[in-house]
Amino acid sequence: MFIRLLLLFTLVPLIELVLLIEIGQKIGLWNTIAIVVLTGFIGAALARSEGFGIISRIQNELASGQLPGDSLIDGALVLAGALLLLTPGLITDAFGFALLLPFSRAFVKIYLKKYFNQKINTGEIHVNYKIEDS
Repeated sequence: MFIRLLLLFTLVPLIELVLLIEIGQKIGLWNTIAIVVLTGFIGAALARSEGFGIISRIQNELASGQLPGDSLIDGALVLAGALLLLTPGLITDAFGFALLLPFSRAFVKIYLKKYFNQKINTGEIHVNYKIEDS
């Protein structure tokens, strides 16, 4: 696990830096900076909009007595997407936007559900829950 994190925290920034330098050489410094700033503004607005929508959905589901499983996964993915957009670079921005947009987030959510179901079925993840009567 340490090796994976080490690679993640060293290779991704290096690749992002090389990409930004290459783009800067092709289209110029100020255009590159404008792209980074623009993706930040658009990402922040999208994260805010999606986040508020998900919070509203969770509240409605809880109010009707339903557990908000899918909505909680959506919320975690939107949070992850927003965090990726905080990282300067175009690759992380692309992944961040993919997690913020509902249609692409749906594919990631399907994959995550299959992944977690597999881990639960093989016993790698244990689920303990207790239902209390009020």
